Amino acid sequence: FSVPCSAILSSYLLGERLNLLGKLGCLLSLVGSTVMVIHAPEDEEVTTLEEMTSKLKEPGFLAYAAILLALCFLLIFYLAPRYGQSNILIYLTICSVIGAFSVSSVKGLGIAIKGFFAGQPVLQHPLTWILVITLVASITTQINYLNKSLDIFNTSLVFPIYYVLFTTIVITTSIILFKEWVAMTVVDIIGTVCGFLTIILGVFLLHAFKDMDVSLGNLPQVLQNEQPAPVTRDDKNILIEVDNSSIAPEDKPKVFMLCT
Repeated sequence: FSVPCSAILSSYLLGERLNLLGKLGCLLSLVGSTVMVIHAPEDEEVTTLEEMTSKLKEPGFLAYAAILLALCFLLIFYLAPRYGQSNILIYLTICSVIGAFSVSSVKGLGIAIKGFFAGQPVLQHPLTWILVITLVASITTQINYLNKSLDIFNTSLVFPIYYVLFTTIVITTSIILFKEWVAMTVVDIIGTVCGFLTIILGVFLLHAFKDMDVSLGNLPQVLQNEQPAPVTRDDKNILIEVDNSSIAPEDKPKVFMLCT
């Protein structure tokens, strides 16, 4: 509900325009999210911090995390100072990339909290404190750059684009870390992909046509072509128009032809 709620509330509370195509984009985002939830993969059962540690130590996830960190440093220290004020994707990409670490940390801390109430010595496990530090650092960075983006760009654009980027990173992280798609059927895979593409289409409608004044009342006028079609005239019509025009000055001699 973050996409339609942020767009609708920013329209009423902040005075930002939400036209007919924007409302349609909100509806498509809800439909796509519903389809994704219906076909979502089941979470792989990870019950202890030792199992979580083994997941985090896999070479595939380590390589993936290294790529995300390198991309994040590139965005923060090189691209953000130069293009962050003019390109909406810079700050939001930083938030989304960092979101991969925050989601993984929340997953691990959830396991640690369950183990704590079950009487397990989770506070002595080093992974617990690593996850806490990672979660605090990632959430702080996300809030910082998300607020910067909200200060510069339209609120109804920031949240939908951030939603798409963040969802993409989270799905990719789940595939690599928890291997949630291994047991999925072909129908569920197609349904999840189609739902995500529907969300992207809805966000595109919100972003691409935000400046158009489109509503149910003026929709016929918007669709109607106001420019008249050019009239094609042949040489005969042009010659007749020239003969009937009075472009010759009065002080110049005129030639008359007498036919017998």
